[in-house]
Amino acid sequence: MTVKVYMAGPEIFLENGLEIIKIKADMARAAGLEPLSPGDHPLPPCETPFDIGMAISASDEAMMLEADAIIANLTPFRGISADPGTVYEVGFMCALNKPVFAYSNVADGHTARLKTYYGGAVTRASDGFLRGPDRMMVEDCDMIENLMVDGGILRRNGRIDAAETATTAALDDLTEFRKCLTKAAARLKALA
Repeated sequence: MTVKVYMAGPEIFLENGLEIIKIKADMARAAGLEPLSPGDHPLPPCETPFDIGMAISASDEAMMLEADAIIANLTPFRGISADPGTVYEVGFMCALNKPVFAYSNVADGHTARLKTYYGGAVTRASDGFLRGPDRMMVEDCDMIENLMVDGGILRRNGRIDAAETATTAALDDLTEFRKCLTKAAARLKALA
């Protein structure tokens, strides 16, 4: 039985995004998995940008329904957190109780990234919570991403890993993907 894995992440936005997606798909095939990636299926004719967005959304959800699991790149994208589309896809797969494997190319967890966002001006308030200068609470849960993302993945026996030492936001760095893929392939083959 071939295990189908939906490949999620913001790589499609990169100038060489299609090349990176192809490399990741080839690596997944070499690991014995069948990759399903955004852009794999042709879209129906679309007249407006809105129609294109709706068609892409429908295509990606159809692939997730077909997939047995997901591997998601949660490297911060255009800010301190993961790509919102990728987070949606992780949540979609969690709701389907399908295995989720995720990684980040950034070593700093969510709390450290929030502290950086606030320029280090985070203090423990009288209510016991860490707060930024805008008085907004700073999650202090020792997690890679927002607590709902890590929690959703881990409570379903999935995996989420981050770079151990290097802190690079490079979305095309495949070091952590390779590690995640190895762990996912071993786990998924054992379940098949």
